[in-house]
Amino acid sequence: MNGRKKYELVREDTVQVNGKTLYRIKALIDFYKVIAGDLGGYIEDERNLSHDGDAWVYDNAEVYGNARVFGNARIHGNAVVCDKALVYDNAVVRDDTYVRDNAEVYEDAIISDCAWITENANVRGYAHVRDDVYVFGNARLLGNVVAYSNAKIRGNVWLYGRVFIGKNAYIQNNNDVFSASYVGRENGVLTVYKTENELYATRGCFVGPVEKFLKESAENHSEKTHNEYKLLIEVAKSRILK
Repeated sequence: MNGRKKYELVREDTVQVNGKTLYRIKALIDFYKVIAGDLGGYIEDERNLSHDGDAWVYDNAEVYGNARVFGNARIHGNAVVCDKALVYDNAVVRDDTYVRDNAEVYEDAIISDCAWITENANVRGYAHVRDDVYVFGNARLLGNVVAYSNAKIRGNVWLYGRVFIGKNAYIQNNNDVFSASYVGRENGVLTVYKTENELYATRGCFVGPVEKFLKESAENHSEKTHNEYKLLIEVAKSRILK
């Protein structure tokens, strides 16, 4: 922004969060889709939101502590970014999500729908985390990973490429997931992953136990396609249940 401030703190519009005073922000110049005079969300201090780039805090979102939002990152809705978390590049954090502790969200990642990114977790690339998912520990999600529906991803896991982690997932190490691309009639992605009690599969709109997946496959697919799925499920079981 060539030294120009792009926003100011509105001292008369504050909220109290964990003993901290957060101030509404007000745009001073036009940038991205923000017009001078627009009100944004709340930050504790100007260290929380860079004056460079198109980064912005919208709606009633909150950024505080030593958390930083910079680059072209956007924080929407009631999202909270706090502690020492970093959100940058073109990342989007929205809805009722939390990014906290030492977590980082960057590149083109999207965090939405009540997801939690905590501890030392790292989400980047085109990864999309949504729907009450918890990513914590030292977990890393990158590439085109999609995690949704109450999945829990923790430990030192690295997930990358085209992977879909859905309902009830409980991922603690890299061998808890198997993914195969260009499968089925639509050349899609089959992901098999561990829950706390069994193995689930995701393929297209299907999410559920592998036994149910194979049953539906037998009823709806050609013998060739069904046999391919059976082979892939066996490979997944060998990897995950070793």
